Amino acid sequence: MPKSSKQKLKLLYLMKILLEKTDDTHTLSIMQIIEELSRYDIRAERKSIYDDLEALSFYGLDVEVTREGKAYGYYIANRTFELPELKLLVDAVQSSKFITLKKSTELIHKIESLCSSHQARLLQRQVYVTNRIKAINESIYYNVDQIHSSIAQGSQISFQYFEYTVEKKRKFRRDGERYVVSPYALSWDDENYYLIAYDAAACRIKHYRVDKMVDICLTGEKRAGQDVFDQFDMAVYSRKMFGMYGGLEEVVTLEFENRLVGVVIDRFGKDISIIPTDAQHFMIRIHAAISPQFLAWIFGLGSGVKILHPGSVIEQMEKQLKEVSQLYFPELKS
Repeated sequence: MPKSSKQKLKLLYLMKILLEKTDDTHTLSIMQIIEELSRYDIRAERKSIYDDLEALSFYGLDVEVTREGKAYGYYIANRTFELPELKLLVDAVQSSKFITLKKSTELIHKIESLCSSHQARLLQRQVYVTNRIKAINESIYYNVDQIHSSIAQGSQISFQYFEYTVEKKRKFRRDGERYVVSPYALSWDDENYYLIAYDAAACRIKHYRVDKMVDICLTGEKRAGQDVFDQFDMAVYSRKMFGMYGGLEEVVTLEFENRLVGVVIDRFGKDISIIPTDAQHFMIRIHAAISPQFLAWIFGLGSGVKILHPGSVIEQMEKQLKEVSQLYFPELKS
């Protein structure tokens, strides 16, 4: 590109230099700015730089000046994202199981571009994604985009749904027959993305792991189940599900030792009604989908929690405890 053409881009390159190379602890003098511009084959004089800095400030860029001895240093003070906010984003990306290792690296590099190169090095020190368990289905990002499009257009979708065999190979459910559902929402629960959709054939709301959905297509058919979803509460639904495993819904009464009140609030929220039963215990009532995962959550709290009601759930717990015990103590088999 001829110099005359590049000169027209001087203001843009100046903004690029300030964004990439300066922050509140790293400044550039006028002479350093002129030198940086020369790397892009752009000539500049001191006075024109002052005018350009003023223009960028008027545009909305937060250009600040500080005195360093006899010289003045210029830098970008405030950005769209502060460094602590970017660190939070990096932490969220690297710790998210549904984002693949490849995509995690790409996203983190993009996040780094939102700060100076000096601050980006601080973000890089936080990247420890290599040995984390990450999703292996790279198409999840496109699945999410397709689902959002179908929700916006009010269209049903069809897809294939798979699970893994012990050989770590995909096996399609229903022998590869396509599912057809009406999508209404996406939920991020238990470190996975889930589609919440209405299944017209079953006349109820179901959920599906997005990373296990393949070849999502918009059918163009209008969504069904709007009246059902209007009565649907996502927060309540998520609280009922343990590990997003469904089951017969029951009203369950549980008694906890007082030391576990934090665990209860973390799981069910501060709005849960806590009823003291004596000086050492309290009781709660919850709506829960009774599944092995729900019973495992109860078991994981040891002797600090007890199922009081209903008897059917107590029987399921007794049955599961017996089945697990028989794996280690075969003599317990009747």
